[in-house]
Amino acid sequence: MDRRTFILSSARTLFAITLPSFAGCQGYRKKGISFTGSILGPSYEVGHRLLEGNFPAPSREKKVPVVIIGGGISGLSAGWKLHKAGFHEFVILELEPEVGGVACSGANSITAYPWGAHYVPLPTHESRAVQELFEDLGVIEGRTAAGHPFYQEKYLCFSPQERLFIHGKWQEGFLPLLGATQEDLDQFQRFRDIILRFKHRLGKDGRKPFAIPMEMSSRDADLLSLDRISMHEFLHQNSLDSTLLHWYVNYGCRDDYGCHYAEVSAWAGLHYFCSRDASGETDDQTVLTWPEGNGWIVKQLQKKLQSKITTDALVFRLRNKRPEVLVDVYHPKENASIRIRAQEVICACPRIFASRINDAVSQAATRYLGEFQYSPWLVANLSLKSFPITRSGIPIAWDNVIYDSPSLGYVVATHQSLATHLSKTVLTYYYAMVAAPPAQERTRLLRTSWNDWAHFILRDLSKPHPEIRDLVTRLDIFRWGHAMIQPRVGFIWGSARRQAAQPQGNIYFAHSDLSGFSIFEEAQYRGILAAEKILARHGIPFSSSL
Repeated sequence: MDRRTFILSSARTLFAITLPSFAGCQGYRKKGISFTGSILGPSYEVGHRLLEGNFPAPSREKKVPVVIIGGGISGLSAGWKLHKAGFHEFVILELEPEVGGVACSGANSITAYPWGAHYVPLPTHESRAVQELFEDLGVIEGRTAAGHPFYQEKYLCFSPQERLFIHGKWQEGFLPLLGATQEDLDQFQRFRDIILRFKHRLGKDGRKPFAIPMEMSSRDADLLSLDRISMHEFLHQNSLDSTLLHWYVNYGCRDDYGCHYAEVSAWAGLHYFCSRDASGETDDQTVLTWPEGNGWIVKQLQKKLQSKITTDALVFRLRNKRPEVLVDVYHPKENASIRIRAQEVICACPRIFASRINDAVSQAATRYLGEFQYSPWLVANLSLKSFPITRSGIPIAWDNVIYDSPSLGYVVATHQSLATHLSKTVLTYYYAMVAAPPAQERTRLLRTSWNDWAHFILRDLSKPHPEIRDLVTRLDIFRWGHAMIQPRVGFIWGSARRQAAQPQGNIYFAHSDLSGFSIFEEAQYRGILAAEKILARHGIPFSSSL
C-alpha cells in the first residue's frame, strides 16, 4: 500500500538552536553485545549565537545582486531556476558544513543512506517543476507519444516496496488486512469510496480538490471548510470508527506531517490520500528513491551550483534599506563577519528563523508566526552485519512498518542496490515525536541519551526482528528539533500562513512551511516561485516552471 494511495488489493532545519551537533562516540553493551555510534544534529553552537547576538562587526563588504539564505531543497531550487534562466549573480549561504537541509545524507563502507527525506512520489500533472528538474537530472529519460514521462528504471523503487508487521506476521502493504473483520473491510471500502470521489471531482474553479503544489488546489468553500476540523473528526463524521482504519490514517499523518491525526487538519489528511495521480507509464503507487534518499537530488543540484554555494555561513541580520538589503554574515571558522549589499534576498529557511534575523519584523508578524509549529524527529541509521531473518514468507521490503509502534518503521538503504549479492545493509529508522506538544518533545529529544535511544530503537525493532541486537555493528542518531511544519487544524487556509508568505520589500520567503506541510514538491515550488519573481523584476526572459 503506497503511503498516499488507498487500494484494497494490496526538510533540515536551520533553526537548530536547541540541538547539539555532535555528542561524541557512544557505546552499547548488554549481555555480550556491543557496538558503537554517535548523536548528530544541526550546528547548535553556531545557531545558538543568534539568541546571544554577540557577532563581530562586519570587517568588509561586497555586492551580490541576489542572496539566497539556506541550502535546503527550497534554496537549491531557487538557485537552479536562476542559473537555468542565465542569471548567475547570486550566492547561496548555508549555515551547515553541507547543503541539503532535511534531505541531507551520509555514507559508510556499506552504502549511502538518508538522514531525512528519502523518496519523491512520481510528480503529478500539476508538478511541472518537478518534472522539469527530473528531465534535467536524467531521472526522466523520455516521453511517450502521448507526452507522458518515463523514468530511469534504476530510480523507481524496486519491488517489494512496502510491508507491515501485525499480529506477529508480515503482510504485503500498509493497510492492516491481517485480522480485519468484515466490518473493518466494509469501512476500508467506504473510506476508499470517499477518496475516489475527491480524486475524480473538479472544483467550481476547474481545479482538483487536492493538488500538488497545494496552491493549485480548488478554493471551493466546502473543501476549504475541511481545514477547520481534524482528520480524526472527519472519520467520525463519516461513521468510520474501525480501529484498523484509524491506525492506518493516523500512520499517514504521522509519516508525512509528524503530527497526530487528531491535530492534523482534515484538508491536509485528505490531501495525503487524494493528491497523487498516475503520471506516465507507471501508477500512482510508484516512488523514486535512491540509497541516500533525496540526498541524491541534493548532490546533483550541488554539482550544478557549486561555485555559488558558501557553507559554514550564518546570516544573523537582514536590513531592508531600499533599494538594497544589507545581509550580515558570520563565518565561524574565521570568527569574522562580512556584509553583503544585495538587491534582493530569498529567505529559503524556516519562516521562524527568517523572523529572527530580520530587523523589520513587526509585533503583528510575531503573533502570526506563533502559529507555525514544527515537529521534532529522530532518525537513526543502523549498520547490520547481515539482513534480518525473513519471516511469514514476506521478503524484506524497501519500507517496513510495525503496527502500533510509536515509530514509523524503517527503510532499507541497500534496497536499490544493483549488486547480485549483499551480505551487509543499513536500516534507516524514523521516529516522529507526536506523543506530547512539540516543545515538550524537543526537550525529550535533547535530554535522552544515546544509550537510552539505542535501547528504545532496538526494543521496537526486536518485535519483528528478535535477533536485531546481534546484527548491529553501529547505530548513529540524527536529532531534528524542527524537522517539519505541522498542518494543524485551521493552519492550511488560515491567515497566518498567507501573511507569512508575503514579501517584505526586497526580501522574499521560500520554504515548505509556507505551504503548510513539508514535502519535496512544496519546498521546490516555494524556491522556484521566489526565483521567478526576481527574474521578472530584473526583466530576464524565462519560461515559467510553474
